[in-house]
Amino acid sequence: MAEKTTDPPPQPLIPNLPNDISLQCIARIPRPHHPYLSLISKSFHSTLHSPEFFATRCLLNSTQQSLYLNIRVNSSFKWYTLNQQTHLVKTPNFLSPLANIKKQPIGSCFAVLGFKIYVIGGSVNEIASNDVWVFDCRFGKWEIGAKMRVCREFAAAGVVNGRIYVMGGCVGDNFVKSSNWAEVYDPGVGVWKAVESPVEVRDKWMHASCVLDGRIYAMADRGGVVYNVGNGEWRRSVPKRLDLGWRGRAAVAGGVMYCYDFLGKIRGYDVERDRWKELRGVERSLPKFLCGATMASLNGNLCVVWERKGGKNEVEIICAEIEVGKDEDGGLSGVVLWSDVVLRVPFGSSVVHCLSVDFWCVHMKACNLCNV
Repeated sequence: MAEKTTDPPPQPLIPNLPNDISLQCIARIPRPHHPYLSLISKSFHSTLHSPEFFATRCLLNSTQQSLYLNIRVNSSFKWYTLNQQTHLVKTPNFLSPLANIKKQPIGSCFAVLGFKIYVIGGSVNEIASNDVWVFDCRFGKWEIGAKMRVCREFAAAGVVNGRIYVMGGCVGDNFVKSSNWAEVYDPGVGVWKAVESPVEVRDKWMHASCVLDGRIYAMADRGGVVYNVGNGEWRRSVPKRLDLGWRGRAAVAGGVMYCYDFLGKIRGYDVERDRWKELRGVERSLPKFLCGATMASLNGNLCVVWERKGGKNEVEIICAEIEVGKDEDGGLSGVVLWSDVVLRVPFGSSVVHCLSVDFWCVHMKACNLCNV
């Protein structure tokens, strides 16, 4: 009778070290090095994608942001993540493709909560949807989230105090749409609830939005709206100078909202003085005309993404990271840390949105939030 063969014991991640100690060592390595670590062995690759690894990173209070982009290529919307160069291996920054949503909604709005990207509403075959798609950045998988109470396209969204607020994108022509013109999603409960809003703020289309000091600023067809989450107060229009200077998709970095103006120059908005200030120090490193750029905050810096014509029938997607700060005279200045062509796509392609994700939680509470 043949003897039963037993599987050899698993090899340790790092020779002469227990795996729990090895996990602690690997978890301390910055994320830009992980693509190279995953090539060492199958055990390294599986460890870097395991729940135990993410839990260890959370316990170490290691927080680092990663940039994600949604790009329209032909008639499809494709997702990418930015791979930044490391100090060990000097390579250009580039975009890596990710899994895509099975359905391709047009006119969605976006939000980030924990490890997850929320693609909210949009239209499919010219019909507005109340679907919410959720991308888990840890495991690179899409799942369907809790449906909104009403269907929306071209809405505005913002995250305040761990909750997603969405507004607009629908006509308040009946009781259901009118009473749910604004909604809030609490991941601890897992359902969308209506947010009370006055009739005079209920514009249909929202073009851009951002969150600053607990307030959600949303640009509409005419002017815009401001919602103070803390006291539930709505304002029909944004400050006049904010309205005049906001010409694209804005981002908040260092407590300042940045956007480009009608001349294509990056400017920052001073909330207290209701005035725009030009970002100085970047003129030689960036194009003179940046209209169409998309912005996000990345590890406290301002990340700007735009397109330019490349070779024949080709568009280059360019990304730049800018360290921004306030000067002694109250002005704003920036230093371009790097600027690279991160992707080449067919002519006619364009960047839809870019956003940053806190890839490692600071507190275990955030981890529990992400696992909801």
